Amino acid sequence: MIRENQTLLNRLNVFSDALITYITLPIAYWLRFHLMSGVKNIQLFSYLRLDIWITLLQIFTLAAFGLYQSTRKTRIRQEVSRVLTACLLDMLLLLGWLYLRHDVNYSRWVLAIYYMLSAGTLAAKRVTVRILLGMLRSNGRNLKHVLLIGGGPSALRYFKAVCEERQLGYHVNGYIAKHPSPDLPLPYFGGYETLERELDRIQPDEVVSAIEMEDYELTPHIIEQCEKAGIKLAIVPFYAEYMPARPQFDDINGVPMLNIRRIPLDNFANAFVKRFLDFAAALVLIVLLSPLFLICAIGVKLSSPGPVLFRQTRVGKDRKPFTMYKFRSLVVNSEETTAWTRKSDDRRTGFGSFIRKYSLDELPQLFCVLAGTMSLVGPRPEIPHFVDQFKDEIPLYMVRHQVRPGMTGWAQINGFRGDTPIKERVEHDLWYIENWSLWLDIQILLRTAMGGFVNEERRTDKTEVKEKAAV
Repeated sequence: MIRENQTLLNRLNVFSDALITYITLPIAYWLRFHLMSGVKNIQLFSYLRLDIWITLLQIFTLAAFGLYQSTRKTRIRQEVSRVLTACLLDMLLLLGWLYLRHDVNYSRWVLAIYYMLSAGTLAAKRVTVRILLGMLRSNGRNLKHVLLIGGGPSALRYFKAVCEERQLGYHVNGYIAKHPSPDLPLPYFGGYETLERELDRIQPDEVVSAIEMEDYELTPHIIEQCEKAGIKLAIVPFYAEYMPARPQFDDINGVPMLNIRRIPLDNFANAFVKRFLDFAAALVLIVLLSPLFLICAIGVKLSSPGPVLFRQTRVGKDRKPFTMYKFRSLVVNSEETTAWTRKSDDRRTGFGSFIRKYSLDELPQLFCVLAGTMSLVGPRPEIPHFVDQFKDEIPLYMVRHQVRPGMTGWAQINGFRGDTPIKERVEHDLWYIENWSLWLDIQILLRTAMGGFVNEERRTDKTEVKEKAAV
């Protein structure tokens, strides 16, 4: 049933996209020449004739971007990003085609309004559909039925994941394993020898193999039975906990290889764009905020004896140490390199508490961004003392040092800053590193500007010293 529903949904998706694309151009024409003042160089009929070709191109591009396939496993942010990118590409192709034809009669305002309307409406339609489908699936409708193979930790991890994301619409009918598992609250359909019979009886929409290492020799048999039954098979590797969310595969003479850690910033173009924007933004901010720098410097100097700037060695990209600067918020003390600051810390000055609350003490790090030792967005850098401690205690901790540390980051805007558990911070940092995009950086900066400057310093565990981190 799910296959028929998906086919119907895809057809409705294509039809509605074509309708939206076609009607937005005459709407843009009306807005430009009726709502706004302007002289019509070309009548509406010419735009409608061009609109046919635009619509066909738009549908082809959306299909090429995979937007008419099942999006059950795709995040809405990724889907909207693809829609906007496809619309922008089509607009650039249209403008290029008109330029080569030396056709200057079509209104640039009409085309600009058309792009904003079509891209916005296509994206809004998909968000609306996702919300409606999520409501249906949460109520037990439009479900994809799954047969789970395996009863160990990998199978339990998969089951918990689909249970936490009810709106994705996965329903696990039961599982096949060597022995029943007391941890899996699912019907047990027997051992691996029952696979062929259960596939014929249940006829699931998908089979998920999550067997452990000791049973991995059964994989060819599982693949053969699923292909024989014509049922899609997905495999959860027993080493999945060490893999990134979106692994990258290479090929050497026909031998596929899995890259365990995919880092978008390893790409030269991505790294260049991020560095260029860091440099330009830091330079502009230093100039614009120079009066605030002066006020903070005077306030620190008057609050307590000592230097205006607090200098501290931190560990940066490729594990290289660098000097990080902050406006001093504590009285001069002997614990600067081995102790954490806390929300209630008697070493803070009155003015220091104020600048820490609004993150004004971080402003001198703009000079670190300018110098290239830091970025505007990235994992927060740690003191070498804690890096040596955490690298043995926290799995994947050192992956953070494969990118430049940042003034703000994904962990910080989600509340993990200051005296907060390092494990949760690392999880957020790794997600950012593996999912980096320019748009994600912009989102983080906007969220920081709209509220992230206020340092709430959320704390979830006050008893474990090793769960603390340097600010």
